[in-house]
Amino acid sequence: MLIGSGIIIAVLLIVGILFVNLSPQFGGKATKEEQLIYTNSENYKKEKFINLGNIKIEMSAGNMIKAIGGMFKSIPNARPKKAIEVQKIDSLNIANYNSKTRFIWFGHSAFLVQMNDKTILIDPMFGNAPAPHPLLGTKRFSTELPIEIEKLPKIDAVLISHDHYDHLDYESIQKLKDKVGKFYTPLGVGVHLQEWGIEKERIVELDWWQEVIFDDLTFASTPAQHFSGRGLSDRDKTLWCSWIIQSETENIFFSGDSGYGSHFKEIGEKYGDFDFAMIECGQYNELWPDVHMFPEETAQAGADIKAKKIMPIHWGAFKLAQHSWIDPIERVSIKAKELNIELITPKIGESIELENLANLTSTWWKN
Repeated sequence: MLIGSGIIIAVLLIVGILFVNLSPQFGGKATKEEQLIYTNSENYKKEKFINLGNIKIEMSAGNMIKAIGGMFKSIPNARPKKAIEVQKIDSLNIANYNSKTRFIWFGHSAFLVQMNDKTILIDPMFGNAPAPHPLLGTKRFSTELPIEIEKLPKIDAVLISHDHYDHLDYESIQKLKDKVGKFYTPLGVGVHLQEWGIEKERIVELDWWQEVIFDDLTFASTPAQHFSGRGLSDRDKTLWCSWIIQSETENIFFSGDSGYGSHFKEIGEKYGDFDFAMIECGQYNELWPDVHMFPEETAQAGADIKAKKIMPIHWGAFKLAQHSWIDPIERVSIKAKELNIELITPKIGESIELENLANLTSTWWKN
């Protein structure tokens, strides 16, 4: 029996090592030349990227054990009792759209944005599980997307906030890459895209506070408080960020993943007021308070950046923490009302027009 158990463990170990080293899911590694470029960043120290104030995103051994144990706990209402129904949109509706700025939420942090006759994707994770293999992740709350990747028309630009699996998905990128004009990422994330067959000329990497002109739009990479890594040995080898999209008349903020910190006020002072802000609200836990915001902090972040209207994101698609699936939206709704912040809560797939945000305040999750 001991010999049999040993053989099984050895086989699993070998399979695991082969998977980590051979699977394309884990992305690429920066060359020495690329690492040398990163040294110009104030956020890169000792061959790793860091947060403002050098805030450490580390868990003690005890908290790590608690976190692992929590994965096996039964959480009431952790998932919807039935699959979430999404509103559908067809490819012609997207391809022929030439009206005012609009957004379509795919759940979690994925968006399709149409602005100034351009189609942009933000953190296009369209896979069924945020993990290097479906067996290692939880399934999406919905059984379908507003539109399947294969049916998407030409995409002018993709913005990526960081390299975690729930934001950067290998299979999604493989299906998208030939449709996309340019990819915009924080420093280092481009190495994954290059590994996956995207030409370096189509990738633009930015440090915090850097801006780039995209035709008649401006993309600005701004700070977030988080971490990065896709494998066992690449922790913080790539940068993470929030994004700002500006036209001559509109100012949009996307938080990416972030714990609450002083950077929100800095962003508000430099770039506010914002017409619309998509701010993370979900996958929080007292064991990692600096990595993700609690819902009350989401509302406060909206006030800090001087947003006219905010939309809670990073919820509604996956279970990645030990709270009920509706806890984020219920709690942020209460705090937003207390702070007198306008909150919008559209359904997944619903067309969100920037000029008509006032009516998007349904409580669809209660049904």
